[in-house]
Amino acid sequence: MAIVVQKYGGTSMGSVERIQAVAERVGATQRAGNQVVVVVSAMSGETNRLLDLAHKLAAQPVEREVDVLLATGEQASTALLAIALQEKGVPARTFQGYQIRIDTDSAYGRARIRSIDGDSLRGALSAGQVAVVAGFQGVDAEGHITTLGRGGSDTSAVAVAAALKADACEIYTDVDGVYTTDPRICPAARKLARISHDEMLELASLGAKVLHIRSVEFAKRYNVPLCVRSSFDNSEGTWVVPEDAAMEQVLVSGVSLDRDQAKITIRHVPDKPGLASRVLGPIAQANIVVDMIIQNASSAGDTDLTFTLPKTDFRRALGMVEQTAMDIGAQGVVSDTEVVKVSVVGLGMRSHAGVAARMFDILAREGINIQMISTSEIKISVVIEAKYGELAVRALHRALVEEAPATEA
Repeated sequence: MAIVVQKYGGTSMGSVERIQAVAERVGATQRAGNQVVVVVSAMSGETNRLLDLAHKLAAQPVEREVDVLLATGEQASTALLAIALQEKGVPARTFQGYQIRIDTDSAYGRARIRSIDGDSLRGALSAGQVAVVAGFQGVDAEGHITTLGRGGSDTSAVAVAAALKADACEIYTDVDGVYTTDPRICPAARKLARISHDEMLELASLGAKVLHIRSVEFAKRYNVPLCVRSSFDNSEGTWVVPEDAAMEQVLVSGVSLDRDQAKITIRHVPDKPGLASRVLGPIAQANIVVDMIIQNASSAGDTDLTFTLPKTDFRRALGMVEQTAMDIGAQGVVSDTEVVKVSVVGLGMRSHAGVAARMFDILAREGINIQMISTSEIKISVVIEAKYGELAVRALHRALVEEAPATEA
């Protein structure tokens, strides 16, 4: 019997009617001869509701207790889905993170999975039960409940699939696959039948909300067959797969827009060895992920250091940088939250020259100024003013995807 892991997000679990629809789909998958593990998120809006309650009680609630609170959202979803399955005659059993033993580190709110003991799940499957697993949560070495951060249920699902050596991991969401860009921004966006792990990793890290980046990392590392599908219809989704030669014929596979960006510049810093470490060290210790980093060429013995980071971490990071600026004798700190990151991604960039020049020319013709640039083998990202974000996406998609020559499509 094939082992199939299915993950359902908050929208899919958003009401009694939708939970019943999920139960029907899960039951049909089992009746087709599969052993089924279901990983669920909290009901739509529940995590935000719980966070709001915490912040009404404390401006900065203790992270350990926040994780205990937020984990209840997924716990409720598992019980509700199991009840719905049982009502339909499908044997089901719930599992919380500590019951499976999803071991994580102790970085509350953004914990990383270290290992999973799949024995309890295998026992349930062997008994003919559907295993209903709480996504997003785990337990650290001391037995404390941890959560994996936004999108962590995707990571839970792929990690469980890897531990069980599942035949497929299906991520059910409110979209029916991975598109060349956000269809809400660009109606000409088209759904991809397949996308490589590396391209999906780039898109996930660059703001595409379809899959969490850590889930793609797990899928690539453990060779988990991964498919993104809609929970509202039966259309074929997008498979995330190892790359093949045909994929390199496509110059640009996707254009992404990341609105969760902020920029901080520390001005006129003494240009001495260890500068970046002094500025960015405290931020790293606070588990804040820095993205682009630019250090200007030294002038008159000083320099500027600019970096971007998630907008959600901006306030915490800004306070640290301002303190560091005082300690090292910088002349000031400038920040900007009205920026976005626009990126183009494609395996074809490895073997085709001139993509960056084309991208910059397209933006220039639209009157869009580039503030920062970052590149890798298969992506080019730029930071621009937020008000130009959607215009940039439409212009780049039109020129690099819609109007791409046949040899690039």
